[in-house]
Amino acid sequence: MTQRLSGQQRTAAYLGGVVVLMASLSFAAVPFYDWFCRVTGFGGTTGVAESAPDTILDQTVVVKFDASIERGMPWQFRPVQREMTVRIGENALAFYEAYNPTDRVVAGTASFNVAPEAAGGYFDKIACFCFTEQVLQPGERVEMPVSFFVDPEMVKDPEGQFVKEITLSYTFYEIDLPEEQAALAAPAGEAVN
Repeated sequence: MTQRLSGQQRTAAYLGGVVVLMASLSFAAVPFYDWFCRVTGFGGTTGVAESAPDTILDQTVVVKFDASIERGMPWQFRPVQREMTVRIGENALAFYEAYNPTDRVVAGTASFNVAPEAAGGYFDKIACFCFTEQVLQPGERVEMPVSFFVDPEMVKDPEGQFVKEITLSYTFYEIDLPEEQAALAAPAGEAVN
């Protein structure tokens, strides 16, 4: 014998379903947004490529380099060069410098974007220090490379064709040391959690 749900029970069941659906969508939102930004260049998100294209145009674009650190990050961080002019499609190499002036090992990772947003989907990195975490010993100074190109398809884009200057920005923020690095950084006799 089947028992029918009352109106209040049906409403409660529908609302419960809506809550489950909303919770599921909230967990999927971050990876979906990340994927969307990488595919479309939305928000100045850059692309990643295996190699530069075969086509190099005679057109150039000025690439400016910007660096900042998140509040509390003890490093000093700066671009080695402030800007460079590159041919569209040409593989270029730029460097950033990081320095750890503290007396402790510090790990960091960099977030990045490009401006204007119209260039985001056409600015591709082949290799970058931002792809992995960086660990600097006390007093260590390093130069970190970024290999990139501007995709020739940008000149066909209704908005991208007018881009003459691109700013590549990085922000470094401190992260917990990887477990194996934390064990090495701990003073003798001190336990690492």
